[in-house]
Amino acid sequence: MVGMRGAYGYNGNSNESGQLVMGGGGVVVGEVTTAAEIAAMAVHKVSAPPAQSTASKMKARVKETFFPDDPFRGFKGQPLRVKWLMAVQYLFPILDWVPSYSFSLFKSDLVAGLTIASLAIPQGISYAKLASLPPIIGLYSSFVPPMVYAVLGSSRDLAVGPVSIASLIMGSMLRQAVSPTAEPLLFLQLAFTSTFFAGLVQASLGILRLGFIIDFLSKATLVGFMAGAAIIVSLQQLKALLGIVHFTTEMGLVPVMASVIHHTKEWSWQTILMAVCFLVLLLTARHVSMKWPKLFWVSACAPLACVIVSTLLVFLFKAQKHGISIIGQLKCGLNRPSWDKLLFDPTYLGLTVKTGLVTGIISLTEGVAVGRTFASLKDYQVDGNKEMMAIGLMNIVGSCTSCYVTTGAFSRSAVNHNAGCKTAMSNVIMALTVMVTLLFLMPLFVYTPNVVLGAIIIAAVIGLIDLPAVYHIWKMDKMDFLVCVCAFAGVIFISVQEGLAIAVGISIFRVLLQITRPKMMIQGNIKGTDIYRNLQQYKDAQRVPGFLILTVEAPINFANTNYLNERIKRWIEEESSAGNKQSDLHFVILDLSAVPAIDTSGISFLIDLKKSTEKRGLELILVNPIGEVMEKIQRVNDAHGHFKSDSLYLTTGEAVASLSTFSKMTTP
Repeated sequence: MVGMRGAYGYNGNSNESGQLVMGGGGVVVGEVTTAAEIAAMAVHKVSAPPAQSTASKMKARVKETFFPDDPFRGFKGQPLRVKWLMAVQYLFPILDWVPSYSFSLFKSDLVAGLTIASLAIPQGISYAKLASLPPIIGLYSSFVPPMVYAVLGSSRDLAVGPVSIASLIMGSMLRQAVSPTAEPLLFLQLAFTSTFFAGLVQASLGILRLGFIIDFLSKATLVGFMAGAAIIVSLQQLKALLGIVHFTTEMGLVPVMASVIHHTKEWSWQTILMAVCFLVLLLTARHVSMKWPKLFWVSACAPLACVIVSTLLVFLFKAQKHGISIIGQLKCGLNRPSWDKLLFDPTYLGLTVKTGLVTGIISLTEGVAVGRTFASLKDYQVDGNKEMMAIGLMNIVGSCTSCYVTTGAFSRSAVNHNAGCKTAMSNVIMALTVMVTLLFLMPLFVYTPNVVLGAIIIAAVIGLIDLPAVYHIWKMDKMDFLVCVCAFAGVIFISVQEGLAIAVGISIFRVLLQITRPKMMIQGNIKGTDIYRNLQQYKDAQRVPGFLILTVEAPINFANTNYLNERIKRWIEEESSAGNKQSDLHFVILDLSAVPAIDTSGISFLIDLKKSTEKRGLELILVNPIGEVMEKIQRVNDAHGHFKSDSLYLTTGEAVASLSTFSKMTTP
């Protein structure tokens, strides 16, 4: 039987009367009486892909890996002068929109810039304290980085500045080695150095086109991590909200709550009263803006309004003398150079590199995700790798100008978007507003109470707890939900960085499981058609007597060949021994349509599988090997002839029809 099909390469169908049926459409062509007639009607042979040199294959693979968006496709066919101009515009996106900038665009950006400045000033002060840094550093970080991003960034909506999660992580990691109160200068140096390394990591990922690395932070990981971090950030504010002086430096839920309970004697009712009032005001403003989006300015201006009102109350009633702590004196002036404060001492180098790596990846993930979200709303493109370079260079420059890690915050960018920003000029306007504040308005913050800054932080991070997203993950994928819960629990009960590491580890483990344990299924024929589908998914699908039809839905490589071999052999044994009729099974069909790639171990697996099936008196048939898979099978055929044309078919329907026909013709 095998020799006959090998000689004539028949791939047609035949009905019970011996008439040839072409393909799967059920069209009767004529009476088949000889093998020559069968050969004459052969159709749909499996073809190998066009031959390519190794160099061209490597070029295509590198291009798809590092340049999937083909950023330089617009350069093709352009004069040299135009190419140079496009290259400069690619590196400095500001040159792309400034020449056509108009007064009407400026009016929109002016309103948006002033609006986000009203949010950036109190948040900058608050987030700096969250990172255990002087409040003025938060304002410095809201001045220089936005200016740099306006030149290098490609997003129109991203509002740049300090963010809560990166501030929390940096403060918690650096406090493990250095006390910000006992050694403030050293702590500040480590913060600037960590920012430098964060920027270096971010820019390197963009320059080397390695942005896919941040994809290991899955949606489920980020949802759980952000929710856990939001709770930890909020718990840290209990020190300011309750007026506690001696508070724990640990970040976990248990030590924080233990510290709150053990220091009840330090609670200040005046502080608690002010905290409740302003927290209710901020949360109400947030609710109003969420319910009526046109009133976005209510939540945007609420933090600054709370700062002004609380500062006036403290000043008028001398509240600092009644247990309410205040920020204190802040120096006027712009950012001071800090490149001389970058510390590369071997004693702390490991700490700063680790802190920079973690904060850099987290802030980069948030910034790129926020930029892409708002770009999709306005239907324009954001180049992820270009954004990484912009955010990285922004942080490198920031580390040399008294700034710590910054990125695009979702809350600030949402306000910027809702305020009607048109270009990155809104970042420039925000930065200029902060500059005016730094030069002339710093004395006004002397009496600002810390309790209000704590309330501002809580109101900002509460939006990071996305319960609808958690419910959606639970409904869609229980394994993703497990990843989400592990990230959340790790952050809450262990630490921020360990919680993130656990979640990423589980996500990678899941990917490895999918690689080493690929999906396989048995297919059956849907009655009345030549369609073959999963028996478990389609109840109408029926097994074809004498055939075991399997499909693999993953690349076949060294990591999964042992599993595939064992699984297929077990199916063959189950099929062969069913009903104790060893002769019932004749063919094992392996559908390779969903196998995009195969390595040397995979080819060896196919050869070994063919040999083992032949020892059992069975025949292995391969269906629709595509691209690289067919190319490597052809090489094996040229060298050893393991898979000839009689064992290769284009569709499962043609394979079953052809094999059934020859089985009947050769059966006495």
